[in-house]
Amino acid sequence: MHRQKIRSNSRSVFGPLPIAVILAFAAYGLSPSLAAQPAGAAPAEATSPDGIEWQTDEMLPYYEIPNIPVSAEAYFAPDSYHLIAQTRDPDAVQGPTGRHGNLTYTYTIEGTELTRLNDKGQDACSYFFPDQQRVIFTSTRDNLHLPVGNWSDEDDYPRGGELYIANVDGSDRRRLTHNEWYEAEVVVSPTGEWIAFGRNIDGRQDLWRIRPDGTDEQRITDTDDWQEGSPYFMPDGENLMFRSWRDSDFKRIRPTPMVVMTINMDGSDWRGYTFDGDMNWAPNPAPDGRHYVFVRVTEKDVGPLGNWDIFLGDLAGGEPVRLTTWRGFDGLPGMAPNGKLLAWARAKAGGFMAGIKTHIMDVSSLGIGPENYEPLNSEWGRPMSDDPPAAE
Repeated sequence: MHRQKIRSNSRSVFGPLPIAVILAFAAYGLSPSLAAQPAGAAPAEATSPDGIEWQTDEMLPYYEIPNIPVSAEAYFAPDSYHLIAQTRDPDAVQGPTGRHGNLTYTYTIEGTELTRLNDKGQDACSYFFPDQQRVIFTSTRDNLHLPVGNWSDEDDYPRGGELYIANVDGSDRRRLTHNEWYEAEVVVSPTGEWIAFGRNIDGRQDLWRIRPDGTDEQRITDTDDWQEGSPYFMPDGENLMFRSWRDSDFKRIRPTPMVVMTINMDGSDWRGYTFDGDMNWAPNPAPDGRHYVFVRVTEKDVGPLGNWDIFLGDLAGGEPVRLTTWRGFDGLPGMAPNGKLLAWARAKAGGFMAGIKTHIMDVSSLGIGPENYEPLNSEWGRPMSDDPPAAE
């Protein structure tokens, strides 16, 4: 089977220069990935697949994946070539606005091998196992008697969104959880031994973990005000990165202030990093263990909910670096395991989150790949000792 035709340098040619300086050079056309490149050209040392044109109107080169329907929350397989995402499908249950819902699909960064893994219900978050032979996804397929709900509204999350494991072709599907709660935002540990996810019970959102065979289900967080969700395993496989907001702030402050946090899988060493009042949403760790991509509202007066963009943050501190400048919705970022590519969703149909398409950005010049790995440092962030403790 064909594998990665889009190749980039594995380390930054800038050496030890700060990432902000690298992107400042890029803004003036001085990045090796951008210099002397005509519009639509691929970045240096990249081979552009048929039908793909690299765009150069952002800080780093990017393109929209062709041949794929409306699709969001695309996360990379271990090969950094395949993606899994919730994708618009007429067979899915319609959403609250009457539009077609989503089902789980896999496809490649070239827009090929489009494969549907589920055939009914309403699907949300999904993820590959490290063997790339199995996947896990959220679906309401067995709870169609419950209200459809809204995946984007904490007060109306779909009840009955359960977790399912299946082969990568959709066969041998097995239900992992059995209840009528909201369970989504699911990821698999680097070893495949654990699954982490968010569960909402009567308005309280916490992090949980479970084995792939359904055993050892454990609550990781148990807080009254903090609403933890969207966990992602750090490269060490022991710690999770996630976002959290206070329920007391939700719908009272717009946009909702969110904090990027990490926690050990056993509930210990809970730390916060972004106490700045901004909406630091959907953090996804880079393979170097120190940086992460996330979303902020940059201009509150653009459209009904503001202008959302992708940023690069540093757990060691410092100002985040803006990666996208599209006036509208850029969100749901996911790093490739090789550290060279970033996938994200961009709304292109005019309305907020309307006509979302998956895009790919070449971030190889940033040097945030596994070759530059740093373990989580106790000097980074702030211990959450003054806040409700993690569950015992």
